[in-house]
Amino acid sequence: MREDYQALVDEVTALLGTPATLENRDFGLIAFGAHEDDGDDGGEESVFLMDPVRTRSILRRRSTARVRAWFESFGITRAVEPVRIPPDPSAGVLRGRICVPVRHGGALLGYIWLLDDGALELTDPRLRDVRAVADRIGALLAAEARAGARRGELLYTLITAAPGRRAAQAELAGELGTVATGPLTVVAVAPWGGEGGETAGSPGLSGAVAACVVPGAGVPVPRAGAPPAKAEGALAVLVRLLSPGGLDPARAAAERLLRSPHADGGRGGREPGVGAVAGIGAPCEGLPGVPGAWRQALSAARAARAERRFGPVARWDRIGPYRMLTALTASLGDSPVGHPGHPGGSPDAGLPDASVRALLEPGRRELARTAEVFLDRAGQAGRTAAALGIHRQTLYYRLSRVEQLTGLDLDDGEDRLLLHMALKTARLLWE
Repeated sequence: MREDYQALVDEVTALLGTPATLENRDFGLIAFGAHEDDGDDGGEESVFLMDPVRTRSILRRRSTARVRAWFESFGITRAVEPVRIPPDPSAGVLRGRICVPVRHGGALLGYIWLLDDGALELTDPRLRDVRAVADRIGALLAAEARAGARRGELLYTLITAAPGRRAAQAELAGELGTVATGPLTVVAVAPWGGEGGETAGSPGLSGAVAACVVPGAGVPVPRAGAPPAKAEGALAVLVRLLSPGGLDPARAAAERLLRSPHADGGRGGREPGVGAVAGIGAPCEGLPGVPGAWRQALSAARAARAERRFGPVARWDRIGPYRMLTALTASLGDSPVGHPGHPGGSPDAGLPDASVRALLEPGRRELARTAEVFLDRAGQAGRTAAALGIHRQTLYYRLSRVEQLTGLDLDDGEDRLLLHMALKTARLLWE
C-alpha cells in the first residue's frame, strides 16, 4: 500500500504546487512530496523550503515533541477542516503550514501538511480537492488498521500460547502469504503504553507485518531491597527480514519504536537505556519459530536493561551469559509471588543469592562492582585494577573483603562461578 500513499501525496503536491507531507496521528512519516527548487546550488531558497522540521521529519521520520506540542496547540487533533499554523522559529518551524486532518468514520488517522506562506486562503476551492484526497487516504489507513489489528490478535495468540494457537498460526499464514514462510524475527519494546501505537497498521514502520501489546510482559524496573516491580506491557513486532541472517530491518524498527511516544509506558522517551529498551530475537524460518523468537527478544530487552553496554537495542545472539540467566530468572522478575510475606511463597524466592546479599547492601556496591569486574576479566588482577582505576593493593584489599562478606573462596572455581552468576542475576532483578 505504500505506493498508494505516495501517489496520493504527489497528487496533493501537484494540486497546490507546494510540497505535501503525510504523517500518521503519532507524527510518524508515511510519505512526502518533492518540492520544486529553481536552483540546484542548495542556496537560500533551498534552505528556506527545507526548514528543520520538514528535514527532520524526512530524515528521522518523526517530529520532535516540541514541534508536536506547537502544532497540537492549534487544535489539529479535533479539527475536521484545514488549520493554518504560523511559524515558530524557536522550535525550528521556519515556515507556516496548513494542516489537513485525515479522518475516517470520525476517527483521526493522520495529517497532510502543506508548506504555506499565507498566500493560500483556507477558502481556496483547491483545498476541497485536497480534502477529498485526505478522505481517500483515510479509507486506506482505516482498512490497513483493521487488517493490522486482526494480524495483531493472531500474533498475540501465537506468542502467548493462548487457546487456538494452531488456528491462529494458520490464519496468520494466510494473511501474510509468502512472507509467513520466509525469514522473520520478533522485536520486543518495553515498557510500552497504550494499545499498540505504531503497529503493522502504520505504514511508516517498514518491515513490520504484525504487532501486538502483551500486558505484563515488559521489563520490570527493580529497586534494591524491595520485591521486583510488576512488569508493564511490552510491544511485540513481527518483522520480515530480507535475508536469513540480516537483522537490519529489525534494528531499524526497534530504533524507530524507541522514539515513539508510546515507548517507556507512554511516559515519553527518557534517556535510552533508562526508559524503554528493545530486544531482537534470532532469525527464524516461518511462523513456527516466532514464539521462540519472542521469548528471545524479551530476554534481550531484559539484558539491555541490566547492562548499558547492550542497549538500548540488544540482540539475543550478543548477550552472552544473559541468554541463560534471563531464562532462569524470568518467572522471578515478573511477579512478586514467592517474595517474603507473600502467602505460600518461599522466603528466598526472587531474592539475590545469599552469596551477594551482603554485597548489595547500601555502602557496599563498590565491593560488588569490584568483584564483578574481577570475574569478568577472568581473575586477572592487572586488567581489573586498570579497568577500575585503582592500585593493585587496593584491589586485593577489596577482594579480601568480598571473601569475608560472602564466605566464598575466590581461588575456588565453583565459588567464583557461583558469585559471578549471582552478581549477573542481581543485575536482572535488582538495581
